[in-house]
Amino acid sequence: MSDCIFCKIANGEIPSNTIFENDDFRVILDLGPATKGHALVLPKKHYADLFEIPADTLAEASKVAKEVAATMKKKLGCDGLNLVQNNGSAAGQTVMHFHLHIIPRYVNDGQHILWKPTSPSPEELVEIKNTILG
Repeated sequence: MSDCIFCKIANGEIPSNTIFENDDFRVILDLGPATKGHALVLPKKHYADLFEIPADTLAEASKVAKEVAATMKKKLGCDGLNLVQNNGSAAGQTVMHFHLHIIPRYVNDGQHILWKPTSPSPEELVEIKNTILG
């Protein structure tokens, strides 16, 4: 897409702090990081979200994320990491180009990339299951 900022970054039209690149992906440092080393895995082809990206490309994005995460653990000494992928504005997606966040985590880093668990009844869970499977 000619007006997609992540397409422009992924394809080198806009400078970025690239930490990994191959023929299909560019991994850049996030400009508004949650923690030191927060990066984005960007496919060079445009896919709006999880529902548009082909399964094989999604698998490759996961492989890239794993490789970059291993390097982060070794070089940055992070204590853990989050992989986050948002789909749609209700889920926090602000740029409609598939991307995978790699967020290094450090003990006492002050981030809370979690959710507040709810308490559905066993009957509600069965109803949800049946809706999904039905």
